[in-house]
Amino acid sequence: MPLLSVIGAASYRSFFLFVSFVLIAIALIFGVAIGETNIDISIVIKSLLNGLFDQNWAVNPIDQGIIWNYRFTRTIVAGCCGAALAITGLVLQSLLRNALADPYLLGISAGASTGAVMVTIAGIGAGVLSMSFGALIGALMAFAFVAMLAVLATGRFASEISSQVILAGIAGSQLFNALTAFIIAKSANAEQARGIMFWLLGNLSGVRWNEVALAVPVLVIGLALVLWHGRALDAFLFGNDAAASVGIPVRRVQVVLIGATAMMTAVMVSMVGAIGFVGLVVPHAARFLFGSKHLVLIPACAVIGAVFLIVCDIGARTIMSGQVLPIGVVTALIGAPCFAVILVRGSKK
Repeated sequence: MPLLSVIGAASYRSFFLFVSFVLIAIALIFGVAIGETNIDISIVIKSLLNGLFDQNWAVNPIDQGIIWNYRFTRTIVAGCCGAALAITGLVLQSLLRNALADPYLLGISAGASTGAVMVTIAGIGAGVLSMSFGALIGALMAFAFVAMLAVLATGRFASEISSQVILAGIAGSQLFNALTAFIIAKSANAEQARGIMFWLLGNLSGVRWNEVALAVPVLVIGLALVLWHGRALDAFLFGNDAAASVGIPVRRVQVVLIGATAMMTAVMVSMVGAIGFVGLVVPHAARFLFGSKHLVLIPACAVIGAVFLIVCDIGARTIMSGQVLPIGVVTALIGAPCFAVILVRGSKK
C-alpha cells in the first residue's frame, strides 16, 4: 500500500520534508566521513563548519582539503546526479508510458561517451575543449539524432512518439557506442584506453567545486520544470489524446519535458560518465512507496535517487581496500537484482 495512503495527505508534506531532510543529511555526513583515509568524525564536522560558515576550527590542512575539496564536492555531485537521473527516468516512463524507459535508452549517455573520447583521444577541439564539454556536446547531438530519427519515422512529433523514440534510442545507442569503440581502437594507447574505459563506467573522482557549481543549478532548474508539469504528467499516463482532452498542450509540454530530461542527463553524464539503473529502478521504488501522483513522485524520486547514488559512491570507495570502483559497477550490482524483483512483481499482477 502506498505510504501516502497510510499517513494521509494532510500530514504528508511535513512528514516528507522531515524525512527527506534527515535522509539527505545522514547521507551527506556518511558520504563525507567514509573514505579511503580514516578521519575522525569531529575533524569532519570541524572541516565542514570551516568551509560552510567560515569558522576557524583547528584542522590539519590536509584533512581540511580532503574533506572540503574532495569528499564534500564528490558527495554533492553524487546526490545531484542521482536526483537528476531518477527524475529523468520518471518523466520518460510517464511520457512514453513504458516501464523500461530510461535516460540511457535515448542514447544520451552513449553520445556523451562519444563526445568525450573525440576530445580526449581523437584530439578534436585542439586542446581547447575539455572532456566534460565534449561529452556535453556529444550527449546533445545524440538526443538530436534520436529525436530526428523518431520524427522521420512517424512524420510528426506528437502522436506516435512514444514507441518510436524508444526504438530510435536503441538505434542511437548502438551507433554511438560503435563510434566510441572505433575511436578508442583506432587512436588510443593502452593508458588512454584504460582511463576512458574507467570513465565510461562512471567516475566521480575528478569532480570539484566547478562541477558542483554546474550540477546544482541544472538540477534545480530541471526539477522546477518537471514539477511545474506534474499534473500534465498524470494526464499523460492515460495517453496523448486523454491529455489533450483536458486542455493540456501536448506538443509543447512534450518538448519542454524531453528538453529538461535531455539537459539534466547530458550535464550529469558529461561530468561523471555513464551511470546506469538509477533512472530505471528509482522511479519504480518511488511508485511502490508513494503511489502514482507526480507532484508526490517527483520530489520522492529526487530524494531517493540522491541518497541511492551517495550510498553507491560510498560503496565504490570502500568495497575494495586501496581501490576505487567505477560507480556504474556498484549501481549495476544493486540495480540489476532490484529490477529483476520489479519485473517478477509486474508479471504476477
